Amino acid sequence: MSTAAIPGAQLPVRTPGSRARGRHRRPERPEVPVGAAPLVLAVPAEATPEAVAVVDELISVIRGEQPGIEMLAGWLPTTAAEPAAQEERDEQDAPQTQPGHTAPTVADLVARAAELGLPAPVLVPLATGPHDFLAGLHQLAAETGAQVTEPLGPHPLLAEAVHVRLSEAGLARADRARLFAIATAADGVVLTTVGGEEAAAAAGVTGVLLAARLAVPVVAAALDVPGSVAGAVEHLRATGSQRPALAPLVIGPEVSGEALLAAAEETGCPSAAPIGAYPTVGQLIASVYLAALPEPAEPEPVAEGPRLPAQAAGEASEEA
Repeated sequence: MSTAAIPGAQLPVRTPGSRARGRHRRPERPEVPVGAAPLVLAVPAEATPEAVAVVDELISVIRGEQPGIEMLAGWLPTTAAEPAAQEERDEQDAPQTQPGHTAPTVADLVARAAELGLPAPVLVPLATGPHDFLAGLHQLAAETGAQVTEPLGPHPLLAEAVHVRLSEAGLARADRARLFAIATAADGVVLTTVGGEEAAAAAGVTGVLLAARLAVPVVAAALDVPGSVAGAVEHLRATGSQRPALAPLVIGPEVSGEALLAAAEETGCPSAAPIGAYPTVGQLIASVYLAALPEPAEPEPVAEGPRLPAQAAGEASEEA
């Protein structure tokens, strides 16, 4: 663990990546400009051990893809209603915490960057669509000069990740090229998300991409809207689906496991796992961050210096 994960320590030092050589080398990664703003992964959750494990794995993926990115995770403040639970978490050997310290919030990291004289961070929400905590991020950005990116979705990479989680649960073929039958494969999917009806509407775009991959109907529903998931399941059954399944369009920290379990029990449908630290999610976070950085400044044109008399005379004779 970097000491930068401890509140009060300096932000991480960027280490340049090595360039692969040879005819079969990977495509060059986009360069992170020297002095670029750090990336703060804004997690809409408290730093529970389960959430920390997912976020740490994502950070490892991102650093593997882009070693030059300075990044840390910022968390929601711990609620005063559970000091005993937080004390127990602090005593555990979690990478984002240390005994006697709580995990840093997004505001902590933005303030720390200002203290160190670093550029205001780029805040990347760890959310697949609209979420209530985005308003707070935008307010913080307006007060500090930080930049907030859009959520990660909708995006084809999220559809890919959900497809993989469905296939791991035995609810979908791994790809459409494999024509063997899966007896437990779903013939309809409810894409579940959090963030209310607005998030469900945004998830519908990813649902279209997922439906194209699975060749089955896909509808979106919000886990935090009562009756939304059950209504979506009933819609699928009314239109002919006999084996509907639930597919969480969530990374994981932003929703409780109890909410996912309750949705499956209420509808009687099997459910895939959350997306979690799927590798392409790390790639998506890195690409969102890089797109938010300003374009490199164009080099200043080199002024033409004085010319030798002989050179000027030669050009004059040619013109004559």
